[in-house]
Amino acid sequence: MSIRSNGFEDQVQVIDKIEKRDMTIEVIEFNQLKGSQSPGTAMEMMFAQQAGMRLRQIRINLRGGSIKTESGALYFSKGNISCDTQIGGIGGALGKMFKSTLNSESTFKPVYSGDGEIYLEPTFNNFIMLEIDNDSVIVDKGYFYCCSANMKVEPIMQGNISSAVMGGEGLFQAKIEGTGIVVLEIPVPQQEILKYELTGDRLQVDGNFAILRTGNVKFSVQKSSKSLIGSLMNGEGLLQTFEGNGQVWLAPTACVYNRLALGSFGLVNASNKSMNNKQ
Repeated sequence: MSIRSNGFEDQVQVIDKIEKRDMTIEVIEFNQLKGSQSPGTAMEMMFAQQAGMRLRQIRINLRGGSIKTESGALYFSKGNISCDTQIGGIGGALGKMFKSTLNSESTFKPVYSGDGEIYLEPTFNNFIMLEIDNDSVIVDKGYFYCCSANMKVEPIMQGNISSAVMGGEGLFQAKIEGTGIVVLEIPVPQQEILKYELTGDRLQVDGNFAILRTGNVKFSVQKSSKSLIGSLMNGEGLLQTFEGNGQVWLAPTACVYNRLALGSFGLVNASNKSMNNKQ
Protein backbone atom coordinates (compact mmCIF):
# COMPACT_ATOMS: atom_id res chain seq x y z
CA MET A 1 0.00 0.00 0.00
CA SER A 2 1.38 3.39 -0.98
CA ILE A 3 0.16 6.94 -0.43
CA ARG A 4 -1.04 8.58 -3.60
CA SER A 5 0.50 11.96 -4.37
CA ASN A 6 -2.41 14.32 -3.72
CA GLY A 7 -0.53 17.42 -2.65
CA PHE A 8 -0.27 16.52 1.06
CA GLU A 9 3.48 17.14 1.18
CA ASP A 10 2.91 20.53 -0.44
CA GLN A 11 0.63 21.52 2.43
CA VAL A 12 3.11 20.72 5.19
CA GLN A 13 6.65 21.69 6.02
CA VAL A 14 9.22 20.04 8.29
CA ILE A 15 10.15 22.54 10.99
CA ASP A 16 12.38 20.27 13.08
CA LYS A 17 14.04 16.93 12.46
CA ILE A 18 16.40 14.41 14.07
CA GLU A 19 17.64 11.51 11.98
CA LYS A 20 19.30 8.36 13.30
CA ARG A 21 20.24 5.03 11.74
CA ASP A 22 17.03 3.29 12.83
CA MET A 23 14.54 6.17 12.82
CA THR A 24 13.75 9.72 11.76
CA ILE A 25 11.54 11.96 13.91
CA GLU A 26 10.06 15.11 12.37
CA VAL A 27 7.85 17.94 13.53
CA ILE A 28 5.63 18.80 10.58
CA GLU A 29 3.51 21.92 10.34
CA PHE A 30 0.46 22.48 8.15
CA ASN A 31 0.74 25.68 6.12
CA GLN A 32 -2.99 26.39 6.05
CA LEU A 33 -6.18 24.51 6.88
CA LYS A 34 -8.75 24.76 4.11
CA GLY A 35 -11.42 22.27 5.11
CA SER A 36 -13.94 24.48 6.92
CA GLN A 37 -17.55 23.47 6.35
CA SER A 38 -19.31 26.35 8.08
CA PRO A 39 -18.86 30.15 8.30
CA GLY A 40 -18.14 29.92 12.03
CA THR A 41 -15.37 27.37 11.54
CA ALA A 42 -13.98 29.39 8.64
CA MET A 43 -13.77 32.52 10.82
CA GLU A 44 -12.00 30.65 13.63
CA MET A 45 -9.53 29.19 11.14
CA MET A 46 -8.92 32.63 9.63
CA PHE A 47 -8.23 34.16 13.05
CA ALA A 48 -5.92 31.27 13.93
CA GLN A 49 -4.04 31.69 10.66
CA GLN A 50 -3.68 35.45 11.14
CA ALA A 51 -2.47 34.91 14.71
CA GLY A 52 0.26 32.58 13.47
CA MET A 53 -1.27 29.41 14.93
CA ARG A 54 -0.37 26.30 12.95
CA LEU A 55 -1.46 22.71 13.25
CA ARG A 56 1.53 20.48 14.04
CA GLN A 57 2.18 16.77 14.14
CA ILE A 58 4.98 14.36 15.00
CA ARG A 59 5.91 12.03 12.13
CA ILE A 60 8.19 9.06 12.82
CA ASN A 61 9.83 6.87 10.20
CA LEU A 62 11.01 3.61 11.76
CA ARG A 63 13.73 1.54 10.11
CA GLY A 64 13.94 -1.35 12.54
CA GLY A 65 13.80 1.07 15.47
CA SER A 66 11.43 1.51 18.40
CA ILE A 67 9.64 4.54 19.83
CA LYS A 68 7.92 4.99 23.19
CA THR A 69 4.96 7.40 23.24
CA GLU A 70 2.52 8.92 25.66
CA SER A 71 -0.57 6.74 25.94
CA GLY A 72 -3.19 7.63 23.33
CA ALA A 73 -0.77 9.68 21.22
CA LEU A 74 -0.91 7.40 18.16
CA TYR A 75 -2.97 8.80 15.27
CA PHE A 76 -2.23 6.24 12.56
CA SER A 77 0.59 4.06 11.30
CA LYS A 78 1.55 2.26 8.10
CA GLY A 79 3.94 -0.64 7.66
CA ASN A 80 5.14 -3.63 9.61
CA ILE A 81 4.83 -2.07 13.06
CA SER A 82 4.02 -3.87 16.30
CA CYS A 83 2.88 -2.40 19.61
CA ASP A 84 3.94 -3.56 23.05
CA THR A 85 2.92 -2.18 26.44
CA GLN A 86 5.04 -3.45 29.30
CA ILE A 87 3.15 -3.38 32.58
CA GLY A 88 5.56 -5.15 34.89
CA GLY A 89 4.59 -6.51 38.31
CA ILE A 90 1.31 -5.68 40.00
CA GLY A 91 3.01 -3.75 42.78
CA GLY A 92 4.99 -1.68 40.30
CA ALA A 93 1.89 -1.10 38.20
CA LEU A 94 -0.12 0.15 41.17
CA GLY A 95 2.73 2.43 42.19
CA LYS A 96 2.94 3.84 38.67
CA MET A 97 -0.82 4.38 38.59
CA PHE A 98 -0.71 6.34 41.86
CA LYS A 99 2.25 8.47 40.81
CA SER A 100 0.87 9.06 37.32
CA THR A 101 -2.48 10.23 38.69
CA LEU A 102 -0.71 12.91 40.69
CA ASN A 103 1.66 13.73 37.84
CA SER A 104 -0.93 14.09 35.03
CA GLU A 105 1.01 11.45 33.06
CA SER A 106 -0.41 8.19 31.74
CA THR A 107 0.47 5.03 33.65
CA PHE A 108 1.61 2.86 30.73
CA LYS A 109 3.45 4.04 27.66
CA PRO A 110 3.20 1.93 24.48
CA VAL A 111 6.28 1.02 22.44
CA TYR A 112 6.02 0.81 18.64
CA SER A 113 8.67 -1.21 16.78
CA GLY A 114 9.42 -2.30 13.24
CA ASP A 115 9.54 -0.70 9.82
CA GLY A 116 7.07 1.92 8.69
CA GLU A 117 5.61 5.34 9.34
CA ILE A 118 3.84 6.63 12.45
CA TYR A 119 1.84 9.83 12.83
CA LEU A 120 0.96 11.06 16.31
CA GLU A 121 -2.06 13.21 17.22
CA PRO A 122 -2.18 16.64 15.50
CA THR A 123 -2.30 19.64 17.80
CA PHE A 124 -1.90 23.41 17.87
CA ASN A 125 0.59 23.02 20.71
CA ASN A 126 4.35 23.32 20.32
CA PHE A 127 7.05 20.65 20.26
CA ILE A 128 10.72 20.60 21.03
CA MET A 129 13.19 17.76 20.42
CA LEU A 130 16.43 17.07 22.23
CA GLU A 131 19.07 14.36 22.37
CA ILE A 132 20.57 13.16 25.62
CA ASP A 133 23.55 10.85 26.05
CA ASN A 134 23.60 8.73 29.21
CA ASP A 135 21.91 11.52 31.10
CA SER A 136 18.50 12.41 32.44
CA VAL A 137 16.07 15.31 32.22
CA ILE A 138 13.23 16.18 34.57
CA VAL A 139 10.24 17.87 32.99
CA ASP A 140 7.06 19.45 34.21
CA LYS A 141 3.89 17.40 34.31
CA GLY A 142 2.25 16.65 30.97
CA TYR A 143 5.22 17.62 28.78
CA PHE A 144 6.50 14.17 27.81
CA TYR A 145 5.30 13.13 24.33
CA CYS A 146 7.62 10.41 22.99
CA CYS A 147 11.20 9.16 23.16
CA SER A 148 13.51 6.39 22.03
CA ALA A 149 12.13 3.11 23.37
CA ASN A 150 15.29 2.19 25.30
CA MET A 151 14.89 5.23 27.53
CA LYS A 152 13.30 5.06 30.97
CA VAL A 153 10.32 7.32 31.74
CA GLU A 154 9.02 7.43 35.29
CA PRO A 155 7.39 9.81 37.76
CA ILE A 156 9.73 11.05 40.49
CA MET A 157 8.86 12.66 43.79
CA GLN A 158 10.09 16.08 44.75
CA GLY A 159 12.97 16.10 47.20
CA ASN A 160 10.86 17.54 50.00
CA ILE A 161 7.24 18.42 50.72
CA SER A 162 7.90 22.18 50.78
CA SER A 163 9.24 22.06 47.22
CA ALA A 164 6.13 20.19 46.09
CA VAL A 165 3.57 22.31 47.94
CA MET A 166 5.12 25.76 47.59
CA GLY A 167 7.04 25.29 44.34
CA GLY A 168 3.95 25.01 42.16
CA GLU A 169 5.28 21.90 40.38
CA GLY A 170 3.26 19.33 42.29
CA LEU A 171 4.46 16.28 44.21
CA PHE A 172 5.67 14.39 41.11
CA GLN A 173 7.41 15.28 37.87
CA ALA A 174 8.54 13.09 34.96
CA LYS A 175 12.13 11.86 34.70
CA ILE A 176 13.42 10.68 31.30
CA GLU A 177 16.71 8.83 31.50
CA GLY A 178 19.15 7.12 29.14
CA THR A 179 20.48 7.77 25.65
CA GLY A 180 18.31 8.80 22.74
CA ILE A 181 15.80 11.30 21.39
CA VAL A 182 13.14 13.00 23.51
CA VAL A 183 10.14 14.93 22.18
CA LEU A 184 8.32 17.28 24.55
CA GLU A 185 5.00 19.04 24.06
CA ILE A 186 5.65 22.50 25.45
CA PRO A 187 3.44 25.53 26.21
CA VAL A 188 5.35 28.06 24.07
CA PRO A 189 7.23 28.06 20.74
CA GLN A 190 10.76 26.71 21.12
CA GLN A 191 12.11 30.11 20.04
CA GLU A 192 10.75 31.48 23.33
CA ILE A 193 12.64 28.98 25.48
CA LEU A 194 15.60 30.28 27.49
CA LYS A 195 18.25 27.61 28.03
CA TYR A 196 20.55 28.37 30.94
CA GLU A 197 23.74 26.42 31.59
CA LEU A 198 24.54 26.28 35.31
CA THR A 199 28.14 25.70 36.33
CA GLY A 200 28.00 25.52 40.09
CA ASP A 201 25.87 28.64 40.34
CA ARG A 202 22.23 29.31 41.21
CA LEU A 203 19.12 30.31 39.27
CA GLN A 204 16.05 31.61 41.10
CA VAL A 205 12.63 31.91 39.46
CA ASP A 206 9.51 33.67 40.72
CA GLY A 207 6.85 31.40 39.21
CA ASN A 208 6.50 27.89 37.80
CA PHE A 209 7.68 28.46 34.23
CA ALA A 210 10.82 26.32 34.47
CA ILE A 211 9.90 23.41 32.19
CA LEU A 212 13.06 21.26 32.23
CA ARG A 213 16.21 20.63 34.20
CA THR A 214 18.94 18.05 33.73
CA GLY A 215 19.32 15.38 36.37
CA ASN A 216 22.29 16.90 38.23
CA VAL A 217 20.51 20.18 38.91
CA LYS A 218 18.99 20.33 42.39
CA PHE A 219 15.57 21.94 42.89
CA SER A 220 14.27 23.56 46.06
CA VAL A 221 12.06 26.41 47.22
CA GLN A 222 13.85 29.18 49.09
CA LYS A 223 13.00 32.52 50.64
CA SER A 224 13.85 35.55 48.54
CA SER A 225 15.16 37.25 51.68
CA LYS A 226 17.01 35.97 54.73
CA SER A 227 13.86 36.19 56.83
CA LEU A 228 10.31 35.11 56.01
CA ILE A 229 9.02 38.58 56.90
CA GLY A 230 11.55 40.17 54.58
CA SER A 231 10.49 37.80 51.79
CA LEU A 232 6.86 38.76 52.26
CA MET A 233 7.61 42.50 52.42
CA ASN A 234 9.75 42.63 49.27
CA GLY A 235 6.88 41.19 47.25
CA GLU A 236 8.82 38.19 45.93
CA GLY A 237 7.99 35.64 48.63
CA LEU A 238 9.32 32.17 47.84
CA LEU A 239 11.43 31.41 44.78
CA GLN A 240 12.04 28.25 42.81
CA THR A 241 15.77 27.65 43.15
CA PHE A 242 17.98 25.59 40.83
CA GLU A 243 21.57 24.82 41.83
CA GLY A 244 24.42 22.69 40.52
CA ASN A 245 25.77 21.80 37.11
CA GLY A 246 23.51 21.33 34.11
CA GLN A 247 20.78 22.97 32.10
CA VAL A 248 17.54 24.66 33.12
CA TRP A 249 14.97 25.62 30.50
CA LEU A 250 12.62 28.51 31.16
CA ALA A 251 9.44 29.49 29.32
CA PRO A 252 9.08 33.12 30.50
CA THR A 253 6.15 33.88 28.17
CA ALA A 254 4.04 30.91 29.33
CA CYS A 255 2.29 32.87 32.07
CA VAL A 256 1.31 35.55 29.54
CA TYR A 257 -0.42 32.97 27.34
CA ASN A 258 -2.16 31.52 30.40
CA ARG A 259 -3.49 34.93 31.38
CA LEU A 260 -4.64 35.60 27.83
CA ALA A 261 -6.46 32.25 27.76
CA LEU A 262 -8.23 33.17 31.00
CA GLY A 263 -9.08 36.65 29.74
CA SER A 264 -7.11 38.24 32.57
CA PHE A 265 -5.78 41.04 30.37
CA GLY A 266 -9.27 41.91 29.14
CA LEU A 267 -8.06 42.33 25.56
CA VAL A 268 -11.03 40.53 24.01
CA ASN A 269 -13.56 42.52 26.04
CA ALA A 270 -11.77 45.74 25.21
CA SER A 271 -11.79 44.85 21.51
CA ASN A 272 -15.51 44.02 21.60
CA LYS A 273 -16.26 47.24 23.45
CA SER A 274 -14.32 49.23 20.88
CA MET A 275 -16.23 47.60 18.04
CA ASN A 276 -19.57 48.25 19.77
CA ASN A 277 -18.67 51.92 20.24
CA LYS A 278 -17.86 52.25 16.55
CA GLN A 279 -21.25 50.80 15.69
